[in-house]
Amino acid sequence: MRHLSPRAVLTGIGELKPQRRTQGVTTMELLMRVSAEAMTDAAIAPDEVDGLLVAPQVGETPQHVPATVAEYFGMQPTMSNMVDLGGASGPGMIWRAAAAIAAGQCETVLCVIGNHRNDPAPRSPNRNPAREFDTPFGASGANTSYALLMQAHMDAYGCTAEDYASIAAGSRANAQLNEMAIFYGKPASVEDILASPMVASPLHLLEIVMPVAGADAVVVTTAERAKSAPHPPVYLLGAGEKITHRAVSQAPSLTSGPLKPSMERALSQAGMAVTDMDFLSFYDCYTIMVAATIEDAGLAKPGQFGAWLRDNGGMGPDARQPINTHGGQIGFGQPDLAGGMTHVVEAVRQIRGNAPNRQIKGCRTSLVTGNGATMSEAVALVLGGDA
Repeated sequence: MRHLSPRAVLTGIGELKPQRRTQGVTTMELLMRVSAEAMTDAAIAPDEVDGLLVAPQVGETPQHVPATVAEYFGMQPTMSNMVDLGGASGPGMIWRAAAAIAAGQCETVLCVIGNHRNDPAPRSPNRNPAREFDTPFGASGANTSYALLMQAHMDAYGCTAEDYASIAAGSRANAQLNEMAIFYGKPASVEDILASPMVASPLHLLEIVMPVAGADAVVVTTAERAKSAPHPPVYLLGAGEKITHRAVSQAPSLTSGPLKPSMERALSQAGMAVTDMDFLSFYDCYTIMVAATIEDAGLAKPGQFGAWLRDNGGMGPDARQPINTHGGQIGFGQPDLAGGMTHVVEAVRQIRGNAPNRQIKGCRTSLVTGNGATMSEAVALVLGGDA
């Protein structure tokens, strides 16, 4: 199986159980815990890590984030950076780690991201076109912006509220197979989704992620060093990235986004088609995001995602192409920017063959997506194991 860089292997993963609130703990502590878990999983010592990728939202420091995290961890990396792509930051870290390894700047990279939820997060002032074209008309947050995208999609193609709600119901069903999910033990039917309060028409409450505290980490290293790892290798086969706008008012399209070219690039690099994917790990901050991704991936024609899901047999591990078996962020919870990394971690678990209670039979390949801002920052990865 051909992969993007013969030197890059995802060899360790860590994930903390989501919590609605945390007390007496800092983001840095959560990052440390999940990093230790990922390094243990990869069977490597901290002093073997010479690359560090982090996200910008570390509450203990507004700047010099990589240096602050490295100092706290007791690391002195030869490559470090901060990846600021919103929900796409996690997947964006993976291909950057592979690129740094291929460039000879490091051999083992820790990619870590997370957040605590003790107090309301401070909001930075709006210094982009949204201040002029969005906020004055009430589109001041993610809910209203994604509601606009969903309404545009419904109007363009005639999709029903039940079509979108089936995505949330499928996510909740998958969450019942994952004891770490915030909604474990709390299934929800399509009827339940549609009966939940309307937050921003046409978005219902249960079609929106629940913010939680948590953290995820992935270790990326060389194929040579991965030979001593305790788990089967998971290779980066292809990657794609695209940014088209920041404010939704500046979006070139309201029914298709930058994930379309990102997925095309990732699949092209892997020499594969989307129908070759055993598992679809799709970013799902809102139900409309999954709907648009299914269509942008070429799995269904515009407006036909609902029919495709029904023909697919739903989203569970026994579906033709399972989607978000860990519950997705809608069922698992969204630990802020780490939400995108949960999709990477689940893909690694599935390809390794150790996703308890939800293992996909014969899973060897996965398409992973990340999304930032309002369907504007996109990263797609193709991951695969040995045939």
